[in-house]
Amino acid sequence: MLLKMWSSPCRSATLCTSWRCTRGIFPETYIHLKEATVEDLGQHETVIPGELPLVQELTSTLREWAVIWRKLYVDNMVTLFRQLQQMTYSLIEWRSQILSGTLPKDELAELKKKVTAKIDHGNRMLGLDLVVRDDNGNILDPDETSTIALFKAHEVASKRIEEKIQEEKSILQNLDLRGQSVFSAVHTYGLYVNFKNFVCNIGEDAELFMALYDPDQSTFISENYLIRWGSNGMPKEIEKLNNLQAVFTDLSSTDLIRPRISLVCQIVRVGHMELKEGKKHTCGLRRPFGVAVMDITDIIHGKVDDEEKQHFIPCQQIAMETYIRQRQLIMSPLITSHVIGENEPLTSVLNKVIAAKEVNHKGQGLWVSLKLLPGDLTQVQKNFSHLVDRSTAIARKMGFPEIILPGDVRNDIYVTLIHGEFDKGKKKTPKNVEVTMSVYDEEGELLEKAIHPGAGYEGISEYKSVVYYQVKQPCWYETVKVSIAIEEVTRCHIRFTFRHRSSQESRDKSERAFGVAFVKLMNPDGTTLQDGRHDLVVYKGDNKKMEDTKFYLTLPGTKAELEEKELQPSKNLAGFTPSKESTKDSFQIATLICSTKLTQNVDLLGLLNWRSNSQNIKHHLKKLMEVDGGEIVKFLQDTLDALFNIMMEMSDNETYDFLVFDALVFIISLIGDIKFQHFNPVLETYIYKHFSATLAYVKLSKVLNFYVAHADDSSKTEMLFAALKALKYLFRFIIQSRVLYLRFYGQSEDGDEFNDSIRQLFLAFNTLMDRPLEEAVKIKGAALKYLPSIINDVKLVFDPGELSMLFCKFIQSIPDNQLVRQKLNCMTKIVESSLFQQSECRDVLLPLLTDQLSGQLDDNSSKPDHEASSQLLSSILEVLDRKDVGPTGKHVEVIMERLLRRINRTVIGMSRQSPHIGSFVACMIAILRQMEDSHYSHYISTFKTRQDIIDFLMETFIMFKDLIGKNVYAKDWMVMNMTQSRVFLRAINQFAEVLTRCFMDQASFELQLWNNYFHLAVAFLTHESLQLETFSQAKRNKIVKKYGDMRKEIGFRIRDMWYNLGPHKIKFIPSMVGPILEVTLTPEVELRKATIPIFFDMMQCEFNLSGTGNFHMFENELITKLDQEVEGGKGDEQYKILLEKLLLEHCRKHKYLSSSGEVFALLVSSLLENLLDYRTIIMHDESKENRMSCTVNVLNFYKEKKREDIYIRYLYKLRDLHRDCENYTEAAYTLLLHAELLQWSDKPCVPHLLQRDSYYVYTQQELKEKLYQEIISYFDKGKMWEKAIKLSKELAETYESKVFDYEGLGNLLKKRASFYENIIKAMRPQPEYFAVGYYGQGFPSFLRNKIFIYRGKEYERREDFSLRLLTQFPNAEKMTSTTPPGEDIKSSPKQYMQCFTVKPVMSLPPSYKDKPVPEQILNYYRANEVQQFRYSRPFRKGEKDPDNEFATMWIERTTYTTAYTFPGILKWFEVKQISTAFFTEKYLQEHPEDQEKVELLKRLIALQMPLLTEGIRIHGEKLTEQLKPLHDRLSSCFRELKEKVEKLYGVITLPANLTERKQSRTGSIVLPYIMSSTLRRLSITSVASSVVSTSSNSSDNAPSRPGSDGSVLEPLLERRASSGARSEDLPLKEDNENRISKFKRKDWTLSKSQVISEKAAEPDLMSPTRKAQRPKSLQLSDNRLTPFHCSSPPQSTPLSPPPLTPKATRTLSSPSLQTDGLVTAPVPPPPPPKSKPYESSQRNSTEIPPPLPVRREAKAPPPPPPKTRKSGILSAEPGSQ
Repeated sequence: MLLKMWSSPCRSATLCTSWRCTRGIFPETYIHLKEATVEDLGQHETVIPGELPLVQELTSTLREWAVIWRKLYVDNMVTLFRQLQQMTYSLIEWRSQILSGTLPKDELAELKKKVTAKIDHGNRMLGLDLVVRDDNGNILDPDETSTIALFKAHEVASKRIEEKIQEEKSILQNLDLRGQSVFSAVHTYGLYVNFKNFVCNIGEDAELFMALYDPDQSTFISENYLIRWGSNGMPKEIEKLNNLQAVFTDLSSTDLIRPRISLVCQIVRVGHMELKEGKKHTCGLRRPFGVAVMDITDIIHGKVDDEEKQHFIPCQQIAMETYIRQRQLIMSPLITSHVIGENEPLTSVLNKVIAAKEVNHKGQGLWVSLKLLPGDLTQVQKNFSHLVDRSTAIARKMGFPEIILPGDVRNDIYVTLIHGEFDKGKKKTPKNVEVTMSVYDEEGELLEKAIHPGAGYEGISEYKSVVYYQVKQPCWYETVKVSIAIEEVTRCHIRFTFRHRSSQESRDKSERAFGVAFVKLMNPDGTTLQDGRHDLVVYKGDNKKMEDTKFYLTLPGTKAELEEKELQPSKNLAGFTPSKESTKDSFQIATLICSTKLTQNVDLLGLLNWRSNSQNIKHHLKKLMEVDGGEIVKFLQDTLDALFNIMMEMSDNETYDFLVFDALVFIISLIGDIKFQHFNPVLETYIYKHFSATLAYVKLSKVLNFYVAHADDSSKTEMLFAALKALKYLFRFIIQSRVLYLRFYGQSEDGDEFNDSIRQLFLAFNTLMDRPLEEAVKIKGAALKYLPSIINDVKLVFDPGELSMLFCKFIQSIPDNQLVRQKLNCMTKIVESSLFQQSECRDVLLPLLTDQLSGQLDDNSSKPDHEASSQLLSSILEVLDRKDVGPTGKHVEVIMERLLRRINRTVIGMSRQSPHIGSFVACMIAILRQMEDSHYSHYISTFKTRQDIIDFLMETFIMFKDLIGKNVYAKDWMVMNMTQSRVFLRAINQFAEVLTRCFMDQASFELQLWNNYFHLAVAFLTHESLQLETFSQAKRNKIVKKYGDMRKEIGFRIRDMWYNLGPHKIKFIPSMVGPILEVTLTPEVELRKATIPIFFDMMQCEFNLSGTGNFHMFENELITKLDQEVEGGKGDEQYKILLEKLLLEHCRKHKYLSSSGEVFALLVSSLLENLLDYRTIIMHDESKENRMSCTVNVLNFYKEKKREDIYIRYLYKLRDLHRDCENYTEAAYTLLLHAELLQWSDKPCVPHLLQRDSYYVYTQQELKEKLYQEIISYFDKGKMWEKAIKLSKELAETYESKVFDYEGLGNLLKKRASFYENIIKAMRPQPEYFAVGYYGQGFPSFLRNKIFIYRGKEYERREDFSLRLLTQFPNAEKMTSTTPPGEDIKSSPKQYMQCFTVKPVMSLPPSYKDKPVPEQILNYYRANEVQQFRYSRPFRKGEKDPDNEFATMWIERTTYTTAYTFPGILKWFEVKQISTAFFTEKYLQEHPEDQEKVELLKRLIALQMPLLTEGIRIHGEKLTEQLKPLHDRLSSCFRELKEKVEKLYGVITLPANLTERKQSRTGSIVLPYIMSSTLRRLSITSVASSVVSTSSNSSDNAPSRPGSDGSVLEPLLERRASSGARSEDLPLKEDNENRISKFKRKDWTLSKSQVISEKAAEPDLMSPTRKAQRPKSLQLSDNRLTPFHCSSPPQSTPLSPPPLTPKATRTLSSPSLQTDGLVTAPVPPPPPPKSKPYESSQRNSTEIPPPLPVRREAKAPPPPPPKTRKSGILSAEPGSQ
């Protein structure tokens, strides 16, 4: 802010501490003060810049474009970015030019057009709003512009931009189209020629004559452009170097369509007679040298347009050196005719060169650049000032342009020397004739500089022709222009003298002219010399009198004159004789006169001089109509004066009146021609400035009346038709004559006579129009077309009111359904005249106009002319909207009463694709806009019955809603659309008052009418053009400033109307819930606060009036609509908060709704939260997993609310997501939820059960069957054959016993058989499970601070899984610890992610109890149908012992229970319960019920010691020297561990017989069972949620170890167990080394199932002396990590599974597999007797507590193993190998 300006250039940047001392820190030179006006001072002040409006528009446009430009760059839209860049740079440059203030007015206006065109084009290209402007380029103010004018401005602007775009496209695509589009509207053109260089070896000076030539007609089109070239290879005038340019102007469109046009150049050398002659030879002779020709048809047709391109025009030389010519003369009999000779005329050489395909130019030629310029000379100089300047030569067309301009004064006489024949006289050879041409007057005075050989140089006094060497009949075809002042033409003549030129200078000097010829420019009758060829008489003489004009002017100049005159010999002067008698010499020329002041027409001249030849007036008047129009317009004023003088002075003879009238009509018609259209102002100027015949009106009107009255006379039809076409100017003559009469004589007695003549004329027209249509239809149409053109003139001298009546009667005289369009167009012209602008005239005309329009727009009208009707209606409304036409209220009322409803119905019935719909809607808007409040009231009162009002309102509401829903106008017509909205808003509010006033009470209430009103109001409020938040800030500010936020106004009115309904409200529940919801979702806070309470009012209304005592209808409808609206993009977090807050506030105040209303408010808030999350993820998150989570949240909500219709819709959305991700198992479970809603019955399917891709079914049973088939297919793809079998059994039962579809049953059973086979044979990798925690407020609400268990993909490692998650959340930080985070992390705004592997807890079906189950079947349950997962986390208790790191190491085991069983409808589920266990006093105090279980666990840990002792011993026996250090270290560590364990948990010793070796099983260990009733009892007791097993015993970043339980005893135990196997089969390895990664090899294993029997002792299995069985808790079946120690080769190869037999080895399962008890470090399970080592159960099992030792008699032999068969089935666990 500028506080104060200092006079010094700069103030110190040091600021005083006091505000008053602050003066600013910027140098004055850096500050520019802008002129501006400040309105509304204060907080809301508005600064209006003082710049031009266009500069302000430029500034705002550039700012708006800059934002879009950046976005285009970010979105990588390169093409559009570049286009916008160029446009922006142009606008910036033009803005600086305008601001500079240095541009002249005309240039500024031109630049303004360019700027506005560029802005409009750019806005269209960027999809921005169309800017509507007036004719001067200023933006229209809609408040100051009529609706019709606004609509037309939009149409014009849109069309203009579209044409510009098409033009640019055509430039890129097709040059032909470009040429047509650029030049289509132009009638005159110029060809710009820039002469670059002339390369030719002449050695002398040269003259180059360039011209346009038509080779088809062998005629020159233009005069010559002359270039004088020096012998030094440069222009003669050095200042013209690089500045040789010309424009061949006045070319017409007819010239452009010539088939061929050439640019020709005739080259004449100026020097000696022969090339390369010496000094003594004659100089200065003009001799032919050559020609150059270029076809420029493509340039003229606009196909080529490149002013920079230089074209080479090859030169054909004809001049020869002497020896070449002599050789040619010798060979002349042998030379064919097409060979070019030296003495041939240059024109014939031209034609030969054009005909020849190639020119032997030898590198000689011209270099030029060319460009076709549209416009006449003035326009070209203005539009192409960079090309055409003052120094540019102007070569005019030899003839007039297509359009003759009144100010174009021209007097050019073109003379062409054709040919001659001259007697050689005493010479042996023909003469070398040179013709000298000059212009003399009667006195013999030479006219200086009257001859112009070519453009580019001043005139010369004498022109010397080219000399042809020794040619008897030379042909020159040289054209020069003679320019003489018009007044001199009558006195002048052209003289030609003939002279022989010798090549020897001495002889040449003695040569004198041997003959003379002349031609006069004016004929004796006053006409100019006729165009065409003239044979001149050549006079010969030797004395000087031959050049004396007084002597030869008395003689005939042409042979035609000579023949007429037949001169007597006696009159000849001595020594000066005509060629006829003395010689055969002849000479021919051709002339062409292009003069705007000279005429060659005798009849026209006779008419102009009618007084001197009055007896021929009639002849001249008739012949006038045969005169060329160009001749007449030259003498327009003189001709008109002559006509009116004849009419006035020959008033006695009526014959002249008709002839003059006809001649006048002919002249007026002539000026109507496009060629002479520019003479219209000349004619008008004559009428108002020069016309003076005061009584002409009497005669003209009399003749006109006669013609109209006798229209049935066929002989006069054509003349009448011409008179009607000329009616406008005829009446201007009539009226101007009457005005002059009144001015001179005042109002006299004949006033009535004149008025009567006007009345009589209209009466004649009425009679004419009433005749049958077949007769004089052409005349009738002309009358309708041209009669309105007289209005503005006639009303000057005739009463306007009466004139209106006359026109009304004229229109009414036309029979109905005849000439409809012509009649409507006639009325439109009447309206557009000044007559309709007078109020009293409108009183007369408007009823007629509305009657005619009403008939056209009537519903019964067969073929209404919509185009003409809309034009007439638009014109009427545009006049009524003006402020300068008097009072219009009554007239608007007439239009409203008669036409409003007709227009409404027309709009309703008209197709939206109709080209007239926009015009009719604009008319309707215009009527509504012009109606005052009183008009609305009056209009309603005009309806006779109540039903009529209802019908009208119904029609209007439906029409408004349709127009709002289906935009008639383009989206970028922002101003038009906003005007429509503003008018509609006012009309809706007016009609709302009618509703309240007339249809509110119980008796008169109209439900449908009110319903239509509400739906219309809501449609208006939600219309896209009013949603301000979707626009840019600039557009939003513009709309708010001009129109305000119309949504608030209509929204408040909706609220008021709702509350006005009173007891009728219940009729609108639930139908109005959706519309009101749309209103409340509008992101405008005030509107939301005003309308959300309507919801509570609806709840209250339904609660009180429905009789049910609840608001279920409202609740269900709101939930349904809320789902639709939020999914459609409406609603936000603020809305959720406000809705909950307002509903709770109102409900808590209510006596009966406080509890149920509060529940509902929270329910809706919860739904909104889920829906908003869902929409956010669907729209902005590409993660399919997040989309699935949100979808499940939403469908769970709808399931809870029992909204099956919406629930099923979201089920299928979830199904689609799974299908896209190939999650076939989850897709099957999702569809299963739909199937569970159906029954096996013939009940019909309600519509909501059939979804978008459903089958064509009728009953629930059919649908369920189809769903089951699809689900089974998905289960098959997901390798979930167990689930597929279960469903197929259910489906099979239906096929078998209900629908009896045996064919389907057979196919189903075949499928089921394949499923069974797949279970045993097919490879089925088991997935890993991962626990993931999302911590921090940065995550979406459905993830925030929650833990989920994820089911991994096949072969997916934890590292890959973590990477996949981090890809979804690139901003998340991965936590390195598995410790649960603190509150600081949970409340952090960031994102933290924790991920680790967990172990599923297997849960076998009860049906598998005590049965031998194959491993392949059990493997399914190890990873499927699981809900609990375990994780063990090591932690340190106390300080780390430097000697023994395990001394203070403890294990925390956690059990995670998910909300749903895996697999399910998602690949992840939220953890609902987390349990942790410790061996601490604190835990025992908190959980005293677990005391016994803890004691059991302690004993199990103590049990490990004797087992490990035995393992150490065996290790010592087997070790090698290399392993001795390791063994010593193991022994040392074990001693310390053993002491600690025995101290804490007691001592357990094993009897010796437990470790005895079996001789038959070398290397295997048989551990007897330890029987303890206490341990057995405790081991089978479930300890749910107390201890959790895990798949890793390390922190999160340690390698995953699924086989480990994390016990501190585990490493030793593993080694002990492994050493029991045959070391020669597999080397000892660490557990992690032993387990092969399932990602690197197939996770198959060959194993034999072991049988663990719990039955009573049998002879073949157990000793009869055995008293105790193995406790159930010790039965193990998980062998996923069993080492493969084969003592003998397997029976089959790993890749060839054995056939399935009933004798396949099975594992006896037990209930203990389902326990969830406390688990200690595992011990190797005891194999059954006589079993192989690899048949042992899996060690490290986490699902089942390990077995305890059992006491056994030492001498009792172990039971023999059962007869088992090796299993060739491949295990599905990678660790098994």
